[in-house]
Amino acid sequence: MDRSTAPRRSSAGSPTASASRTRRRAATPVTSVSGVGLEAAVDLVTARLDDLPAGDVEVFVDRLRRWWPDLVDGWSMPYAVHPRAGIEFGRLLVGLADRFRDRSPALRALDAERAARPDWFQDPAMIGYVCYPDLFGGTLEGVGEHLDYLEELRVRYLHLMPLLRARPGEADGGYAVADYRQVEPALGTMDDLERLCAELRERGMSLCIDLVLNHTAAEHPWAIAAAAGDAEAAAMYRIYPDRKEPDRWERTLPWTFPETAPGNFTQLPDGRWVWTTFNTFQWDLDWSNPTVFVEMTDVLLTLAARGVEVFRLDAVAFMWKRLGTDCQNQPEVHALLQALRACARITAPAVIFKAEAIVAPHQLMRYLGVGPRSGRVSDMAYHN
Repeated sequence: MDRSTAPRRSSAGSPTASASRTRRRAATPVTSVSGVGLEAAVDLVTARLDDLPAGDVEVFVDRLRRWWPDLVDGWSMPYAVHPRAGIEFGRLLVGLADRFRDRSPALRALDAERAARPDWFQDPAMIGYVCYPDLFGGTLEGVGEHLDYLEELRVRYLHLMPLLRARPGEADGGYAVADYRQVEPALGTMDDLERLCAELRERGMSLCIDLVLNHTAAEHPWAIAAAAGDAEAAAMYRIYPDRKEPDRWERTLPWTFPETAPGNFTQLPDGRWVWTTFNTFQWDLDWSNPTVFVEMTDVLLTLAARGVEVFRLDAVAFMWKRLGTDCQNQPEVHALLQALRACARITAPAVIFKAEAIVAPHQLMRYLGVGPRSGRVSDMAYHN
């Protein structure tokens, strides 16, 4: 997807509403985005997929119809009043269609199988194995050479710890991602990843990888462009000209690493301040900008087209910021995850999400979905 239409960063303020207004809004489901209803969306994606067999297009359209309410409801909570909501939503729909086209016949067959049995991952025989790819096999190709061993253990779910290209040097164990579309060079290439996924799939195993949603490395192309003064790239993050706004936020924010990375903001060489919840080299994305949602959805579905079936969604509790709070577990987080899950269900229903919530046990259920979002947020969730 082209980021050239990214808007300037908008404020993630704290709108309030009366209880009665909230109830009235909840009683009337949102069915369109900026005037774009389901039938207009169907026309858009049908035209985008006009080079595919009619049966494939019908499958995609059927899924769009099935998951449209979840998508529009999840999207509308954070973005309903954003001035570019309609434009970005249109880009999202086009991207979903394009990534559907990217899926191989084998993956489309898996999609159909999983759509018919959405609880596949709850099978009692679903034995998991977690490892660092470099320590287990040296490279992704080396991991593939050990699949006989995993099969002997009856493993059906392989979680390889961070394998996307991280920043050089200190990288928070691989969670400071510099390029979501490349594998760490020492481990191999994206083609190696695709081959490994295919080998696993042939043995009835599913690959899980980590996808960091809250932040990127300071060396990510968006961050590099933002640091150089690109306004559109800066809109992907939360960057402030001075300490006035950061000081307001800091009044209620805890420090994640008080000894090694005190505070939640890091000063750039030009004097500006960027939000960095974790480390100075991990820049928080601004999810109040719908362009971030569109781009990160494309990242996820591109990896899914390579054969990744399970995504451990890292640090999701921190995705939405609200002044006067600890900026964790905000309601918009669950709406965003619901919309993201709907996107996966439309384009790649073989995919499931495992949310790393980092919350107290009594808050964990929200990441699976409660109330109107019950069963609509993530497929699995855990706290640590």
